[in-house]
Amino acid sequence: MAFTFDDGPNLEATPRLSAQQRNAAMLAALRKHGVQAALFVTAGNGADRPEGLALARAWGEAGHAIGNHTMTHPDLNSAKLALAQYQQEVLDCDQIIRTLPGYRKWFRYTFLREGNTPEKRDGMRAFLKQQGYRNAYVSLDTSDWRLNDELVRVLRADANADVAPIRAAYLSHLKQRALAYRALSQQLPGRDIAQVMLMHHNLINPLWLDDAIAMFRDMGWAITTPAAAYADPVYQLEPDRPAAGQSLLLSMARSLGLGKFDGWLRLVDDGDFEIEALKANAQPR
Repeated sequence: MAFTFDDGPNLEATPRLSAQQRNAAMLAALRKHGVQAALFVTAGNGADRPEGLALARAWGEAGHAIGNHTMTHPDLNSAKLALAQYQQEVLDCDQIIRTLPGYRKWFRYTFLREGNTPEKRDGMRAFLKQQGYRNAYVSLDTSDWRLNDELVRVLRADANADVAPIRAAYLSHLKQRALAYRALSQQLPGRDIAQVMLMHHNLINPLWLDDAIAMFRDMGWAITTPAAAYADPVYQLEPDRPAAGQSLLLSMARSLGLGKFDGWLRLVDDGDFEIEALKANAQPR
């Protein structure tokens, strides 16, 4: 598997850690385990300011890849967003990140959505090829952002709250998604692939990324670089769907007409299962 992180560097204020501390903690966990990852920059989250650009530069200087995740994270599936506007978002972000060490012409779609019409889908695919960009697919999608929202909510209500249950839910969620997407790869390409995992530049990963990497190593998973993972021919595929997107594996499944296969719900529930379990365990007995 390869580790990738979206939406960074995020300068939003969070409990416990400043933006600089969050960035440093993520880089420290990756360095501790010898992991080369990728940061997909949403420039409007901070890289368009000197203090945020410095955080992104730290990733490149540490040997991680730097990719493009638009300026302001708009949704290409929105009927209100024109294709040309989305393409300009990519170009504007490129102007900011292209000077950074580790810069790659890798583009990750926001929300993993490739457009709500065939015209947008095909227009973006042609645009990326013209610009020399590759679609930086995700095969192993996670909802770490949902658990992060819960973590921030709890800590804003009580700075000294016990967040051990959220840590356990986070690790369980990552494991469940990894095993489910591995099973899907064995069903679709018919073999194990190097999974590209989506996580985020937030609060939950600075706190427990170290634990997550150790968990996968204990499970026997090998960790590779995003560049090595993308060398697999499966990441050259373009699923033929009217409105493509989501995990590459999930998009492939839908292109092949698998429908709501066994285990489908746990791949699209945005962490509902874990959130409901946390709420149930928090109820007075």
